[in-house]
Order: sequence, then structure tokens, then C-alpha cells
Amino acid sequence: MRIVHRTAALFSTFAVAAVTALSSASAQPGNGKEELPEVAVIGTGGTISGVSTDRVSFQNYQSGKLAISKMVDELRPEVDGLAKVTTEQFGNKGSGGYSIADYRKLTASVDAALKKSDAVVVTTGTDTMEEFAYWLDLTVRSDKPVVLTGSMRPWTVIGTDAPANLYNAIKLAASRKTKCYGTVVMLNDEVQAAREVRKTDALRMDTFTSGSSGRLGVIDQDNIRLNRAPARVESCGRSSWRTPFDLDRITKDGKALPKVEIAYSYQDAGGEAVKAFADSGADGIVTAGTGAGGISPAMSTARTEAVKKGVTFTSTTRTGSGAVYGSTSTTGVIGAEDLTPQKARLLLLLSLAATDDEKQIREWFATLGTAQFTEG
Repeated sequence: MRIVHRTAALFSTFAVAAVTALSSASAQPGNGKEELPEVAVIGTGGTISGVSTDRVSFQNYQSGKLAISKMVDELRPEVDGLAKVTTEQFGNKGSGGYSIADYRKLTASVDAALKKSDAVVVTTGTDTMEEFAYWLDLTVRSDKPVVLTGSMRPWTVIGTDAPANLYNAIKLAASRKTKCYGTVVMLNDEVQAAREVRKTDALRMDTFTSGSSGRLGVIDQDNIRLNRAPARVESCGRSSWRTPFDLDRITKDGKALPKVEIAYSYQDAGGEAVKAFADSGADGIVTAGTGAGGISPAMSTARTEAVKKGVTFTSTTRTGSGAVYGSTSTTGVIGAEDLTPQKARLLLLLSLAATDDEKQIREWFATLGTAQFTEG
């Protein structure tokens, strides 16, 4: 049984995380001052690397035109006072242009960088940044800081948020204050947890929020204020901190990761989408339902038939907040609680890659998926 963590225990958890983070940043003996941390910045493209047609073309620009090395160089010498910064160009395109196979390669790149560096910053487009973030949160094996950033305006327009976001992301990573937090997102001076962050506006610079959970903290020039932490810091320093999704292990035979799709419910929705996904070989389907996960009668019928064929379903809500708990007595259908459809898809995909045991997948959704503080 999961119990909400008591206040005293919560503070002790934060203390453990803080002590661990501070110990990793201890000064080198004999030199009288702290060595600068090493931060690797991995570029994948997106608006942050965009070039506009002119200085006021806030929406007319070519994404993924600037190299990450050029962008970081434009922030020197400021970033040189924060960290020893290296760069890697993983790709240079919009976030929506990457595949799950690309995601797997990105995890490998981040893992490799963290073996040599104290923290990693990943720049990406904002369209699917929340999915980039949650994927890395579930698959990166190191507990060192991973910070995602991007921008809502291209690098080359007046009033762009791109340079400030990149600078602050490097500052946050170099501070190592988010050790054991998993992956976090930093835009608009705000720090958000990968599990909860979502894009809420197509154009505004304050587009990213964490719903009712709230942001983790803010960056106010020289001050990094973290007011809360993701529940996974409770396991900081223990092997249980890592998720079970070790990509080197679950894909060691080179097999493709499972195919998981999302079906959206609405008034009088037909069952054709669910049937088509099942017939085309989907291993799992996430339903974005009305209210607390409701789907139309036609979709429900199609889901029942698909479950008979071995398709696993996860039930979410299209409302943007609130939980879908599901029922353990409904075979083949798992409640995703308050995960958004797109994040439930990633958790289901990785779960199906690791096991075909429905009981185990339900347990992962009830623990990894909800990530509440627990006693014990």
C-alpha cells in the first residue's frame, strides 16, 4: 500500500539528496578552490537553433540551422565561469522529427556523456520536449543531473528566449542541485519535473507548466531556488533509484521496441482507430478518454476485441489533469493515474519491451507512473 510521505520524512529525503549533491561538488585537495564541473551539452535542434527570416520573424524561421557548438560559443565567456562545457551535435531538426529508435540512441549518448561529465544539458524543440524529457527520465541510468532546454523563439530574433534558456540550463546543470531528480526541464526561468511537465500554449514563452503538481523551482539570476523535488529522490544513492528500463538489456538482441499508439475519445467516437491500430500490429494502445478515462461504446467494443488479440491498453484522460485509476479486474486495461496520454505511451512502450507480465506492468504504472513519496 502506498502512503503519502509525512512531512518530517519528506524533509529528511530532501536532506539526503542535498548532502549527496553537495558531496559530489567537493573542492579538490590542495588547490584552495573548487574545480569547475564538467557539463556536456547535446544539441538535437528545434526552435532554439532556428534562424529567422529577419529580426522580427518570431514564427517564420528555419528550425535546426545553428550548431550547438556555435550557440555555446556565443555564450562565452559567461558559461566558462560556470563549467567546463563540451558540445555534441546529436541531430539538428524539430523535436517531432525524431523516432523512438532515435530516442534509444539519444539515451546512449546521454549515458556516455555522463560517464565523462558531471551533468548533461540536452537542447531540443519544444513541440515534443515533454516526451524527450520523460523518455530520458525513464531510461538514463546515471543519477547525475540531466537538464532539457529549448526556446519558443529562434536564436536570431529580438527578444529571443533562446540564449537565456541555454545559459540557465548550463547554470542549473553545473550547480548539480538536481542530482537524483532524474531529468528536468528548464525554460522561462522555471524548473519542471519530466514526469509532470507539459506544453500548454502553442506560442507563449510561459508555455510549460506542471499542472497541479507545480514547478520544482526557479532561477533568479544567481539564485537557483528549488522548492520541492520529484519523489524519486527518496531512493537517492540506492540501486532502486534506477528504473528497470535498461535499454542495453531489454534490447540487447537488437529487436525493435514495441509499437504503442494513442486513440482519442470524443462524442460518438468510432472504434475504427482502435481496430486499425490492433490490426496493424500495435502491441499496446493508450486511450485518451473523457473525464476519468471514459471511452465511447464503439471504442469499448473495439478495445475488448483487441485485448483478445493480446493488445495491452492503458487508460488516460484527455482533460489534462486528474487521475484514471482503472480496475485490476479488467484484464488488459491498466489505469495510468495522472500521466498524460503521451507519457503513458512511453511508459507502456518500455514496460512491454521489458516484460509481457501484465501484473508487473500494473505495478510499474502504480509505482514509477505515479511516483508518490512512500514510507519505509
